[in-house]
Amino acid sequence: MMNAALRTLLCEKASSFGVELSGEQVDKFDKYGDLLLSWNEKMNLTAIRDSEGVVIRHFIDSLSLLSVMPLSGEEKVIDVGTGAGFPGIPLLIARPTIQLTLLDSLNKRLVFLQAVLDELALSAKTIHARAEEGGRQKELRENFDLATARAVAALPVLCEYCLPFVKQGGHFVAMKGPDGGEEAKAAQHALLCLQGKLCRQVDFTLPDDSRRTLLVVEKTGHTPATYPRAGAKMAKNPL
Repeated sequence: MMNAALRTLLCEKASSFGVELSGEQVDKFDKYGDLLLSWNEKMNLTAIRDSEGVVIRHFIDSLSLLSVMPLSGEEKVIDVGTGAGFPGIPLLIARPTIQLTLLDSLNKRLVFLQAVLDELALSAKTIHARAEEGGRQKELRENFDLATARAVAALPVLCEYCLPFVKQGGHFVAMKGPDGGEEAKAAQHALLCLQGKLCRQVDFTLPDDSRRTLLVVEKTGHTPATYPRAGAKMAKNPL
């Protein structure tokens, strides 16, 4: 999937985020891209259908999270609403010893993700559940050092989906577009209710000039048992 120029671009941008990719890791990204574009012909995994777009808007975008959360490799990480595996699988390729959980509400996506994990010889747990269901499961609730989500919902709703998974002292990183800062302002009440505190905002631009925002939330206490609410209640009456 990747020509020499795209491989170089991936390595250079990863390095700028503090990630030095080996040749083997770049090969894994290459295989991942091949699988993504191949499976995308039979099921809707991504609107991006070219190699350059996959490298920039999926791989590099996902790895940007490591610029604000470097990850030692020992952390328990959950990717909420992972879709085609972003940012979770790129993080796992870069930091293969993290304990990764990929959660999604659509089982056929998880079938694809398991095929990717098998092909790349990577280990992660896949869970078929809606985020608000998973956040109430005893084995998942407040059990992770890091929760992350990319383009799943508006930030007040996304905080309610994700913060219940995070242990006290852990973090939630929301990967947002250019309006991330405005969403952060709108999420202050949600953060107060859910025991989270916005501690960092990083704005950056991808190589195709797409603007992105990373919002880092620290979990400051235990999320009250009332949260997360049912998805319909969140949508109708966001915090």
